[in-house]
Amino acid sequence: MRLIVAITGASGVVYGKRLLEVLRGKKVETYLIISKAAENVIEHELEMTKNELEKLASHVYDVNDLTAPIVSGSFKTDGMIVIPCSMKTLAGIAHGYSENLILRAADVMLKEKRKLVLVPRETPLSVVHLRNMLDLASQGVLVVPAMPAYYHKPEKIEDIIDFVVGKTLDQLGIEHELFKRWTN
Repeated sequence: MRLIVAITGASGVVYGKRLLEVLRGKKVETYLIISKAAENVIEHELEMTKNELEKLASHVYDVNDLTAPIVSGSFKTDGMIVIPCSMKTLAGIAHGYSENLILRAADVMLKEKRKLVLVPRETPLSVVHLRNMLDLASQGVLVVPAMPAYYHKPEKIEDIIDFVVGKTLDQLGIEHELFKRWTN
């Protein structure tokens, strides 16, 4: 399996890090893009550098590299996850504004009818944010807000992170045991 993973400048980069760790453990080939804004968030929230985070990926591309193979629909991937997804990135995807590699790769997912999963991390949401999400959902984009559940009785913050990452993996049919599923 080949997946594009983009980490953008919203709070919650820990979700992107954990996703990369899980995908690496499952031997999924990953193509990582980190936005410029995400670089600062990575250093602040994870207390690590962009380069340290990049080591979790199979392939890494600069956000401005519009010659990367993932800009072409002829380069086969199984989908793309933007985690976390800033509202700026979400708006760019919703309106076809392909100014960087993240936006162009997402545009390729849309035009090729491949799975695109966005994990927005913003609160509260404005009407503009909601309209952009609705527009994308109507095109088949899977919107998985970083909203943890508590029925699995999380005991530590990692349990909450794993729930969001697990729900993201569910959208791509990737088996995992990151959280206890609901049973009656």
